[in-house]
Amino acid sequence: MGNSYAGQLKSTRFEEVLHSSIEASLRSSSLVPRPVFSQLYLEAEQQLSALEGGSRADNEEEEEEGDGGLEPSGLPNPYQMVPPPEGCCTTDGFCQAGKDLRLVSIGSEPIDVPPGFLLVGAKAPSLPGHLLVCAVDRRFLPDDNGHNALLGFSGNCVGCGKKGFCYFTEFSHHINLKLTTQPKKQKHLKCYLVRNAQGALTQGPLICWRGSEFRGRPTPAGPAASALFPPLPPDSSAPPAAFSEEPGPGTTPSAPAGAQPAGPGSDVPSLPAVAGPAVFNGKDCPQPQQLAKGKLPAGPRPSALGIFSNSGPPKKRHKGWSPESPSAADGGCPQGGGHRAKYEGAGVACVPPVGVVGPASATFPVVAAGEPVSVPDNLLKICKAKPVIFKGHGNFPYLCGNLSDVVVSPLLHTCYQNSQSISRAYEQYGAPAMQPISEETQLLLTVYYLVQLAADQVPLMEDLEQIFLRSWRESHVVETRPYPPAMPPCPPAPGPAGPVTPAQLPWLAGLAASSCNDSVHVIECASSLAEGLAEMFRLLVDGKLAKTNYVVIICACRSAALDSCIAVTGKYQARVLSESLLTPAEYQQEVSYALVTGKVDSLGAFFSSLCPEGDIDLLLDKFHQEHHGRLSPSPSTASAPKAMALDVGGVPACTSSRREPPRVRPLQLAVAQKLLSHVCSIADSSTQNLDLGSFQKVDFLICIPPSEVAYQQTLLHVWHSGVLLELGLDKEHVTRQRAEQYVLKLDAEAQARFQAFLQSCFRNPHTLFVLIHDHAHWDLVSAVHNLYAPGDPAAGLVDRLLNCREVKEAPNILTLHVTSLPYALQTRRTLISPYNEIHWPAAGSTGADVYAEDRRYFGLSEFIESTLSGHSLPLLRYDSSFEAMATALGKRFPRLHSAVIRTFVLLQHYAAAMMAVRGLPQMKSRTSAETLEITQNLLSAPQQSPCGHGLMVLLRVPCAPLAAAAYERLAHVRARLALEQRFEIILGGPSARLAVGTHFVKQLKLWQNIEDAEWRPQTYLELEGLPCILIFSGMDPHGESLPRSLRYCDLRLINSCLVRSALEQELGLAAHFVSSEGPPEWGPRAQGADSDAEKPSSTDNEEEEPAMEGSAAEKRGPVKRERSGSRDSASSGRSSRASGPALGGETSAPPGGPPPGEQTRSPQPCGPSEGTQRLQASQGPASALSRHSPGPAPQPDAAGRHPSQRGVQAAVPSPRRPPAAGASSSPPPGPASRCSLAKARRQPPVVFLPKLVYDMVTSTDSSGLPKAASLLPAPSVVWASSFRPLLSKTMTSTEQSLYYRQWTAPRPGHMDHGNRAEGCVDGFHPRRLLLSGPPQIGKTGAYLQFLSTLSRMLIRLTEVDVYDEEEINVDLREEPEWRYPQRSDPWPDLALFRKLPFDYTVHDPKYEDASLICSHHQGARSEDRAPPRKPEDLFARRQTARVRLSKYAAHNTYHHCEQCHQYMGFHPRCQLSESSLHAFAFSYSMLGEEVQLHFIIPKSKEHHFVFSQPGGQLESMRLPLVTDKSHECIKSPTFTPTSGRHEHGLLNLYHAMDGASHLHVLVVKEHEVPVYKKCWPNHIMLVLPSVFNGAGVGAAHFLIKELSYHNLELERSRQEELGIKPQDIWPFIVISDDSCVMWNVVDVDGGGERSRELSWAERNVSLKHVMQHIEAAPNIAHYALIGLRKWSSRAGGRAVREPFSRCHVHDFIVLNVDLTQNVQYNQNRFLCGDVDFNLRAHSAGLLLCRFNRFSVMKKQIAVGGHRALRVAAKVTDSPVAVVPAQYICAPDSKHPALAAPAQLLLERFLQHHSHRFFPLSLHNHGHPVLLVDCYLNLGPQISVCYVSSRPHSLNVSCADATFSGLLLYLCDSFVGAGFLKKFRFLKGATLCVICQDRNSLRQTVVRLELEDEWQFRLRDEFQTANAQEDRPLFFLTGRHV
Repeated sequence: MGNSYAGQLKSTRFEEVLHSSIEASLRSSSLVPRPVFSQLYLEAEQQLSALEGGSRADNEEEEEEGDGGLEPSGLPNPYQMVPPPEGCCTTDGFCQAGKDLRLVSIGSEPIDVPPGFLLVGAKAPSLPGHLLVCAVDRRFLPDDNGHNALLGFSGNCVGCGKKGFCYFTEFSHHINLKLTTQPKKQKHLKCYLVRNAQGALTQGPLICWRGSEFRGRPTPAGPAASALFPPLPPDSSAPPAAFSEEPGPGTTPSAPAGAQPAGPGSDVPSLPAVAGPAVFNGKDCPQPQQLAKGKLPAGPRPSALGIFSNSGPPKKRHKGWSPESPSAADGGCPQGGGHRAKYEGAGVACVPPVGVVGPASATFPVVAAGEPVSVPDNLLKICKAKPVIFKGHGNFPYLCGNLSDVVVSPLLHTCYQNSQSISRAYEQYGAPAMQPISEETQLLLTVYYLVQLAADQVPLMEDLEQIFLRSWRESHVVETRPYPPAMPPCPPAPGPAGPVTPAQLPWLAGLAASSCNDSVHVIECASSLAEGLAEMFRLLVDGKLAKTNYVVIICACRSAALDSCIAVTGKYQARVLSESLLTPAEYQQEVSYALVTGKVDSLGAFFSSLCPEGDIDLLLDKFHQEHHGRLSPSPSTASAPKAMALDVGGVPACTSSRREPPRVRPLQLAVAQKLLSHVCSIADSSTQNLDLGSFQKVDFLICIPPSEVAYQQTLLHVWHSGVLLELGLDKEHVTRQRAEQYVLKLDAEAQARFQAFLQSCFRNPHTLFVLIHDHAHWDLVSAVHNLYAPGDPAAGLVDRLLNCREVKEAPNILTLHVTSLPYALQTRRTLISPYNEIHWPAAGSTGADVYAEDRRYFGLSEFIESTLSGHSLPLLRYDSSFEAMATALGKRFPRLHSAVIRTFVLLQHYAAAMMAVRGLPQMKSRTSAETLEITQNLLSAPQQSPCGHGLMVLLRVPCAPLAAAAYERLAHVRARLALEQRFEIILGGPSARLAVGTHFVKQLKLWQNIEDAEWRPQTYLELEGLPCILIFSGMDPHGESLPRSLRYCDLRLINSCLVRSALEQELGLAAHFVSSEGPPEWGPRAQGADSDAEKPSSTDNEEEEPAMEGSAAEKRGPVKRERSGSRDSASSGRSSRASGPALGGETSAPPGGPPPGEQTRSPQPCGPSEGTQRLQASQGPASALSRHSPGPAPQPDAAGRHPSQRGVQAAVPSPRRPPAAGASSSPPPGPASRCSLAKARRQPPVVFLPKLVYDMVTSTDSSGLPKAASLLPAPSVVWASSFRPLLSKTMTSTEQSLYYRQWTAPRPGHMDHGNRAEGCVDGFHPRRLLLSGPPQIGKTGAYLQFLSTLSRMLIRLTEVDVYDEEEINVDLREEPEWRYPQRSDPWPDLALFRKLPFDYTVHDPKYEDASLICSHHQGARSEDRAPPRKPEDLFARRQTARVRLSKYAAHNTYHHCEQCHQYMGFHPRCQLSESSLHAFAFSYSMLGEEVQLHFIIPKSKEHHFVFSQPGGQLESMRLPLVTDKSHECIKSPTFTPTSGRHEHGLLNLYHAMDGASHLHVLVVKEHEVPVYKKCWPNHIMLVLPSVFNGAGVGAAHFLIKELSYHNLELERSRQEELGIKPQDIWPFIVISDDSCVMWNVVDVDGGGERSRELSWAERNVSLKHVMQHIEAAPNIAHYALIGLRKWSSRAGGRAVREPFSRCHVHDFIVLNVDLTQNVQYNQNRFLCGDVDFNLRAHSAGLLLCRFNRFSVMKKQIAVGGHRALRVAAKVTDSPVAVVPAQYICAPDSKHPALAAPAQLLLERFLQHHSHRFFPLSLHNHGHPVLLVDCYLNLGPQISVCYVSSRPHSLNVSCADATFSGLLLYLCDSFVGAGFLKKFRFLKGATLCVICQDRNSLRQTVVRLELEDEWQFRLRDEFQTANAQEDRPLFFLTGRHV
């Protein structure tokens, strides 16, 4: 790059070029101005040529800068060297004057080097081994980082001494380089030359020309430094749209647009915009005018706020500018950007001086480095504000002197430090070389941000952090730069050096500050910051910074690190910032000091001087004297008793005050259910941290902040909710004193009560204590931190109590934090797991829409939406006149805190407003329109209500001393104006009780029907309807709820809310519920959670909406509705000093006349009058009105309508008025419609805010998120990093929580600060939950409902539904001839027991619908049996009883306790139980094949088995000996068949066995193994073969018994080798149902055998006790089956009379596998298999014994078991339900096949339709059906008689019996023709033969000679409705002949 005319402006002066460039910068698209010189000298040279309008004189091309020195992609043009002058030397290595320049020749000679020049070596192509010595100006050479080289060249020839070479081309000709390419200094100036120790010149370090390593790239990347400023093509100019604020194509208006492509064919990448957010501090930056075409010859480059690599003084020397000129030339200008661009249309005519101050001159002594800086005296008096100095980079000097007049803060320094850290979010890309944003760039961006701020804006650190983030992202993140396709999408590593150098920084900062009219002033220091601070103080004292808001002090030196600070000197900004830095204690102290010392007296004197009518107090006294005795003390006192009398007389007056009974709203119930669900999730988790099954009741304690009102409010909630009665904590009527035991106010007395609570927790381990921390965001101070930093002695109390070790470790304490501001509990170190957070359903969400609410919540988002809806009277407002007066007084009284000033101004306004309303119209000019509106409605509302109901005005005064002063002042004014009985003034504070006058207490008692003479209101809710001003003090609200009569929420005195929680806390006071039957504007809500402005509203105790008059008309016609509502302020008017002629005839308006319009309230731009808008709305169509007026309705009681409004409404009839019929049906307008309480039901309150807070609340970012949401969430937390994403409006509460958990950290004083290391999951407390929801939405009612629900659930968990049914067929039992005589015997005597007859009748209630089994003892009649149940009612109608689980109960998988951890295999410190699969095979002849079973054996249970070797083949299951005696062991293995009950089956026998060692085997089907193994990993499982997947319980019983017998044989063989006799091996097993839950025993107190009456008692015992008792029975080996009685609450007497029975046993049996070797279970059975086996065993001569003293309880389980067996058509699309009659069909028919086992179809059909086969047997119990070898249930209408065909079997005597039918089921060879001929049958009796196939059916008929006595027909053959591949069963029926 050689010479360029960019450095020689021949036809245009330099200043004009500069000004043109400035104008282009002012019109640029960047939000923040780009430095002028950066724009001017970093452009492509063609643009500068076009600017100056000149042409090139040489053929030299431009020199490229920095890393932009890239070769063009095409072949270079051949360089034509200019021929040298004649006579010149052309020898290589010599100059044209003939002097030697070679280093080897002149290296030792002395060379004269001018100041500022360096010796460098030039490389000549013709001399490859030599360097030529040259002297070059150092400013045109780069620094060590390759930056800051000026464009162009300046050099001298060291040979001949010629100087002033301004172009490298000219210089290269002079030294005879003889180049064939374009001369460029980057190519040919190679290295520095230095002298060695001998003084000789030698080659030194290489010159760091950046970009040389990029040469040879195939595509040009542009000459911009660091690719931030790509070039424009030389033949193109950017269109004007590229420089506009309007987004062009391809850009989005939400982000600052970068440079658009320069031309149609341009492939230049977009210029990255590194600007901050589009909204700063609540102000939208107005878009500048479009750049006018033709103003500049070629459009300049678009400017952007970014990282500037090359900035500084001009890089090319211009005429008139010498190298010795200072870099800070007078070339600055008022550069515009954003909303400060005011120079559209023409160039700047004059250039003001740049706002940069150089090093201090001799007139002001320089402060040496390290010396303290003295703060001048009277600085505050001179400046009218305390300057706030923010420490920046580097070291900050010491200050001395008048330190009280300055404030020093490290916030900016912390912000800089945070922005230096690289976010983890970007480290995942694996770019360790990525550099953070440099300090110089940080400071430069800060200056740009300050330039942006308006005069009424305050800088926010959040804004600055986002600017840094976006700047860093734009220069690093992959989306903003093009990459070759092969590169991975990771952030690139930037260059080794920062793009802005310390030398450039002051110049660029001053350049940026030159456009803001001295709002930002830059001071450059040479040595230290102390020098700059001293200069700043001097300028402040001299008054030279009167218009300056910010002073930026920079000390930038190449040899040292950057030092900087920023001083805020603007009066408004300094005051706001200094006061926001005060702690609450300091704030209170400063205000109290101003009040105590009398400094506020000057305010009173000033107010008096402002009032031309005289002092207000004098006017008050004069008014009082003039009207004393003539004014009625209370104009409403006459009307109120009259209205009350009307009410007593029976005329309805006002129904608005009627209270509704306490009720739980649907959303509260839903939140309570969510809380319960989370608690259950904790209990169900594998961490085993909460064992709900071990708790029997619920207790609770509610901890609240030390607010008396909040305490009484919570007491009322607890008292009226009935939770104490539901929890069983109080048996009788709950009193208020009783409720006080459950609410703890966290004050000085809380410690003792909390210790008592902890002691109660320790004494009652089976009680679950719920510790509720309400208003949980209050007092999060660490107790340890408070010890070392003592402040408030009560601070840290929450940490000391709720976070103590006892609470954390107690397993029966569940902590619930409840808050509307959860942000401080959502940090990186919180104790609350994100899974334990419960968020209130957002309005409009799917969760909230499910629950129909009659009231709708109106909260912060709804208030904000009301301001954005375009309505003329938004609900959120600010008072401009009040703000103007407060700001002016703040400048006049700098030593007074703004809270003091604002309070006294507001009191002045209220006093003047009361006087104006009372009859002093001249005082209207001394108040604001807003205050006048409040006062007018406060006084007029009671007159419009028949009951005297008024409205409440909330006046928020955070500081208690100021609140007391406000109370005294307003009370004084009220007294002087004789308004004592018109409205009450109440001072409400955290520690004070409410004080209400006697007169108003009487009114409240009358309204609320209270007869207690001692009653006084104790909560704000009890003030409903009372006209009052509530002065609400306290630094923070403590959860106090406000009544629905709240109409105005005056928050003009709240502190500067610069954190989100403080802002939302104050605005939460206005949160309200309104009736769903509101105005039409609030009716239909738009879809979406957050975009709707009209969300619901009301307080927790909201009543039902009364029937309002004119409701139909109001809903149809908004004009008519407003007319009826305008009476609220009919007699009132408003005025302000700025209203002007609009209020001309206001004072003479009659009481019913129209109120004046408001001129000064709205901050929006002026628009058409409201009357005109109403007129247009009324004339428009209905659809247009509803579509374009979505905002909330105008407030009916809000004054401020234009005088013409009422006339317009009266003159123009509304076309939307309801028809006559509808109008006549509605009641006439009554007094209730004018009642303020009735209106409050439909309208939320109006909120007045400070201007600063209003701007912050109402401004939104590009996504629609309110600005306040991006603030620091809470004062006790800090941002973990500046590199954080922005919150999004679409984020849910859960996503916001996760955001804060990632990006916020607690401060050192926060109680969570020392909790855990970051990211440690174990740091979460397992029994701690967080409930968050908007303020005043009903969280208290929700958690009280949760307590009730939790109590009911715990009772339900500790109780179980067990079958409680009496035995059936008891009346059919004949008295036996012999009873067991010994009633008190613990075991049966074998000899006596054998004499007992076997009871064939089944008495188990579950077989009520089974066939009765007849014996020769029974003569059953049909009328003896109860009517059978319907089949579909079998399960639903079974009687159950709810009993409490004992400690010996069996449990399902939901039970967790510490004792069960190891038993269940879920111990948290152990891995999941490891199991091994083992095969076990045995042969069984009846199956015809070998049976192979599989055992799944956990490692911990392998000791119960014998293996061939460790881990080898399974050989047997160990069995104990009969002689073994152990009290801690159960000898009988327990087998539990289970199916479909992996979660609900009672398979946990740990507590039932009382910890005894036992062997428990689960018998499961193969396809259910995975789910059972997951739920019961530590249980042994016996897996049935896959062929039995569709089988019933009979198959499981069959395999259990056969396997057990085979194992018994193996054990006998194994132990016989050890010398043990076979008969000594224990032969018993237990087969238990999976629904057996508890076991009981009946204790009998005989008092002698002859005693007639025996006393007995039943108690619960463990299964261990039952089994050990049975196993200890003498002669137990002689019993085949031992069972227990089914428990019934009414069966104890029989157990006393008959201790043992010889009968059927069910459900829980002890089986002797040795004796029952030849008796098998039917493997095909689904139903009644145990009855069939009992009959088989008895017929084989075996003893069945039932221990009646023991009983088993069976739990009702609705899933699994045989109920899971479903019969369905095999073709799934069949819509017809299958009934039992369709279970059989004719063979070979086309009946649809059923997908069910044939045996199940058979059993179900016979149960329901057996009368089709046995018609004579129906209800013929004297002639039963004969069953041979198998019991089948034929239904309750048919009786059966069972006989066995086995030889020597015991059967009933059938000699005299005549049977009505015969059933032969799969009869074997023992059944012969001779056997059947022993029995007699009725004529016409029926026969049913069942076989496996048709061939067997025919063979059986032939073999048994059935055709001799039975007649068969072909049509009497049937089969089960199975497909052939499913092997159906076949039937043949016949009749006896």
